[in-house]
Amino acid sequence: MTRSIDVPRSTERLRQRGQRGVTLIELLVVIAIIGILASIAYPNYRQFVLRAHRTDAIRGLTLNAQILQRCYSQFFAFNNAGCPALNAASANGYYTLAAPTLTAGAYTLTAVPVGAQAADTTCASFTIDQTGLQAAQDTAAVDQSTTCWGSN
Repeated sequence: MTRSIDVPRSTERLRQRGQRGVTLIELLVVIAIIGILASIAYPNYRQFVLRAHRTDAIRGLTLNAQILQRCYSQFFAFNNAGCPALNAASANGYYTLAAPTLTAGAYTLTAVPVGAQAADTTCASFTIDQTGLQAAQDTAAVDQSTTCWGSN
């Protein structure tokens, strides 16, 4: 005669639960891995965004330089009253544009980051003059022209 062993129903339920769910420890491990990956990826992403926004300064300065060069072609002076107004901000608003030096025969244009772009300490200011000389400096006033403008 064979004897059957009765398994309590609570044991059967435990087996079923273990097979169809995720334990708390497994969930915590997954969350920890996601946290580690995010802590590595976000700073790199932020640096990439800051570098990509530098083109806004270059484009704004180039447009203002073109306005001044056309003005010089018409009036033989960069500061003639008939010249159109220069843009005070870059197209996307990441930089403030200014012309600290604007005489009949010379100009210097600058772009300074504003808002979230001010976190870009590598390219804290861009400049261009009437000869096309491009320069850029970091927050410590060290020349970063090649890094910020690309190859000159």
